[in-house]
Amino acid sequence: MFKSFRLGLLAIAVSIIAFAYIDDAVASSRIKDITDFEGVRENQLVGYGLVVGLNGTGDSLNNSPFTQQSLISMLERLGVNTRGNDIRTDNVAAVVVTANLPPFAMQGSRIDITVSALGDAQSLQGGTLLVTPLLGADGTVYAVGQGPVAIAGYDARGDAASVTRGVPTSGRISGGALVEAEIQFALQDLADVRLNLRNPDFTTARRIADTINEFIGVDVADMIDPATVKISLGYKDHSEMLNLLTDIEQLRIESDIPAKVVIDENSGIVVIGQDVRVSEVAVAQGNLTVSVTETPVASQPNPFAQGETVVLPRTQIAVDDGSENRLSVVSGGVSLRDLVDGLNALGVGPRDLISILQAIKAAGALQAEIEVM
Repeated sequence: MFKSFRLGLLAIAVSIIAFAYIDDAVASSRIKDITDFEGVRENQLVGYGLVVGLNGTGDSLNNSPFTQQSLISMLERLGVNTRGNDIRTDNVAAVVVTANLPPFAMQGSRIDITVSALGDAQSLQGGTLLVTPLLGADGTVYAVGQGPVAIAGYDARGDAASVTRGVPTSGRISGGALVEAEIQFALQDLADVRLNLRNPDFTTARRIADTINEFIGVDVADMIDPATVKISLGYKDHSEMLNLLTDIEQLRIESDIPAKVVIDENSGIVVIGQDVRVSEVAVAQGNLTVSVTETPVASQPNPFAQGETVVLPRTQIAVDDGSENRLSVVSGGVSLRDLVDGLNALGVGPRDLISILQAIKAAGALQAEIEVM
């Protein structure tokens, strides 16, 4: 029994530690999760190519002249002259190839690419992308893609029916592009490093600067604006500077978010921020509902009696004027949880919640910003 009691205390202690850890993790975020280092970024690449080897699901050359022109040009580069001939093939598809070039990608490394049909191809299943240069915004070829296309969907067709699942006209090639050129970025030559906040906020930016200064012990971080924190390093040793940036990434701060209510009227989604507050206000919710039900009844004459069968109308009308709904008072300064609990007690659905929140805002009792998507 004593052993069981000790095990019980141990379990309780572990649970308390676990909950404390979860609360701390939820309340704070790493600097690397809410900011980006200036200059350390991906670059978007795009290219145009051909996918071959399709099982009759490629572009119709009559409807996609760019596919035919690309096919003829490719064959001519390979020494095959098809000018003036009528080409009829449905095993080729013109595609747009996109990729993101990671920061500090070295020449010869591989990156993933996405292949999307450009013409009227039905599916890219079983196709192979031919050599496709991938260009950056400056027109430089930074990578070259090629390889078999893997798709998640499929398309099956017959004479009288067809089945399509997923998107068979788009796929990916894992490691399908080789990096041919590197983007030069001399991180070691920077005297200052800037942190760009993904959600600009004055309070969060100041907390980041204060946390960095407290960690280093010297005031090297300054808030430039709500979206930027500048760190003055002044290190000549490259490895020492990188180690410091690595430590700064792992520092935890509590992000501050504005009081905001986001409403998507198309889908009925409502997202309420943590710091949303409501002044004391009375809320009533109810609609007048009139329901009309028709249940016609057939009336037949008695046996051996002369007469005709007629249909007699039967109408039932029900009216719900919402008289059971009561006016509820929401206390001033309530938290998000109290607000949601109060509205749920009224039986408010998402659609009615949108109208209620907008009405509370119009009354000046909602201390938050409403953003309608």
